[in-house]
Amino acid sequence: MSKQEVIICRSLQEDLERALDAHAYDKLFILTDEHTRRLCLPLVGSSERIRQAVPICIGAGDIHKNLDTLAHVWTALSNQGATRHSLLINLGGGMVTDLGGFAAATFKRGFAYINIPTTLLSMVDAAVGGKTGINFNGLKNEIGAFAPASSVLIDCQFLKTLDRQNLLSGYAEMLKHGLISEEGHWAELMTLDMDHPDYGKLQQLVGESVQIKERIVAQDPFEQGIRKALNLGHTIGHAFESFALEREAPVLHGYAVAWGMVCELYLAHQKTGFPTDKMRQTVQFIKENYGKLAFNCRDYDRLYEFMKHDKKNAAAGMINFTLLGGIGDIRINQTATKEEINEALDFYCETMG
Repeated sequence: MSKQEVIICRSLQEDLERALDAHAYDKLFILTDEHTRRLCLPLVGSSERIRQAVPICIGAGDIHKNLDTLAHVWTALSNQGATRHSLLINLGGGMVTDLGGFAAATFKRGFAYINIPTTLLSMVDAAVGGKTGINFNGLKNEIGAFAPASSVLIDCQFLKTLDRQNLLSGYAEMLKHGLISEEGHWAELMTLDMDHPDYGKLQQLVGESVQIKERIVAQDPFEQGIRKALNLGHTIGHAFESFALEREAPVLHGYAVAWGMVCELYLAHQKTGFPTDKMRQTVQFIKENYGKLAFNCRDYDRLYEFMKHDKKNAAAGMINFTLLGGIGDIRINQTATKEEINEALDFYCETMG
């Protein structure tokens, strides 16, 4: 898998022009959703190349991360004469970068694209690392491909367009990066005031978070080994996400991951010795900032069924987890029985209130 260039922008317009200069494209397209077309496209600038780019707009939100929306993008590319030498800019959150990246990876067997993530979640997670895809058959990211953007341009000015919920959604992935890296970074993340964020400090933490993910992806681009560290909180988190989607009450990805980390840190405490104080501190931060997904013991079997569909499972019927022995002490390819998972769900219900 080719390496992507991640740029922490000082001037988005100048950095984008340089990224465009690296491509001998025949036609330029810009994919936005309804929100980023209005709020973010004006911040990209109005150079001649941007003015001449073909716009494609899709619906906002994870509910649109599906085959119908993908077909809409393919159709627009086809009708507007896209070729294997075209270039696509994905301007948006994780849904836009995931779906747009997959559209670029598959149209005409693939052409180049650039990600400009506009949410904190997409900056530190979705837009970096080369995973693309869509939801399918009620399951998160069921269809997709490893296909990295040629460039990812990260500009924290977009974060000022976000509400608190979307800021927190991205912050959950940063918290995960802190847990799998080192205690000092985790401690810094635990002390940021999410009600009145210091955007300068946040930009520094974003840069560190992206570096953590880049280091791991570089070692294992196709998720055969250490890249599974990035799945902390995601096995149960994706089940929470699919469960909420099935109830037609979707939740933000980062919230589901935060709730998943509550359960998986408990599993880590029980199975791999994750320290009680670090678990309690992290769980308290999540409880205070993310609230709780409503479910009860009657829903455990359905949640377990969603976990059985997780792509990380190595064998049918065996649920695969990334756990921790301590902060930065990564234990991939851990399994848990249904009874142990139910116990973690019990812990969640009792602790989160």
